[in-house]
Amino acid sequence: MRSVFRLLATAAAALACSSAALAQAWPDKPIKAVVPFAAGSATDTIGRAFAQKMQEALGQPIVIDNKPGVNGMLGADAVAKAAPDGYTILIGTNSTNAALKSLMKQLPYDQDKAFAPVAYMGSVPLIMSVNNDVPAKTLKELVDMAKAKPGSINFASASTSQLVSTEMMAGMAGIQLTNVPYKSGPAAMTDLLGGVVHMFSADFAVMLPQVKAGKVRGLAVTSSKRSPAVPDLPTVNEALGLKDYELIAYFAVFAPAGTPADIVAKLNKAVNEAANSKEIQDRFAGIGFAVDPGTPADLAKRSVTETAKWAKAIRDAKIEPQ
Repeated sequence: MRSVFRLLATAAAALACSSAALAQAWPDKPIKAVVPFAAGSATDTIGRAFAQKMQEALGQPIVIDNKPGVNGMLGADAVAKAAPDGYTILIGTNSTNAALKSLMKQLPYDQDKAFAPVAYMGSVPLIMSVNNDVPAKTLKELVDMAKAKPGSINFASASTSQLVSTEMMAGMAGIQLTNVPYKSGPAAMTDLLGGVVHMFSADFAVMLPQVKAGKVRGLAVTSSKRSPAVPDLPTVNEALGLKDYELIAYFAVFAPAGTPADIVAKLNKAVNEAANSKEIQDRFAGIGFAVDPGTPADLAKRSVTETAKWAKAIRDAKIEPQ
């Protein structure tokens, strides 16, 4: 029996040593960052900027791997099932790490246990906009149109925040809109510009350039306060006389569950350095991007809070799990 215990102790010590050695040597090859949305989306744009700064700190290239589909589920699933060695990370969002649990009847992974929280990156509000041919000049006028002809107004969505932001507004305003799902935000924007869909609620990175160029008509922002980037646009609360509407999209880095704590700590430091950099802050100030650096434990707590918040928003919007 003693020999068995000695063998087990030796094996445990060897495993601990190998894990420590892995963490000390890491990273010694390129890191893959999975973006669960299409190229050109806000997640992709912000993820690439952070990856470029992070690789300066880590001394290894970070290669972006776009895996769009099912509101980010396909990309998140790939990371959930990847080896927990620090060489695969997820540029996660409120879709992948908060809302999907309530949007889907069943996920191919346990959203609460499949990931190791690494670091929060930041958040952005959305802009609700319509095609220029839509007669409504304000969100209130759009709501009045929808009340006059229920179901006659359609809207695009390619992510959880885009879907829930519009459905939540519709529910609080007492109107019925028709959702047209898309695989990517840029594709949805193309159809908004072309008049295929009437309305689209998207983050500033996707929507603001089109609004400023006059190619679409911005109606309201989804944050609780007006954005300095577009101070003339009212909040949804102001536009409709509401007081409790708010919905923002956020971004954070996650690793597969079981990734060594030392590696998570190194990744956290790299993300926070990127978030604190003047280059990142200046680049995204115009889209209302607000950074909030913190620890992996901070992100873990935020994930619990956000999951509950999005579950309520989805229930209130009467969105049925798929």
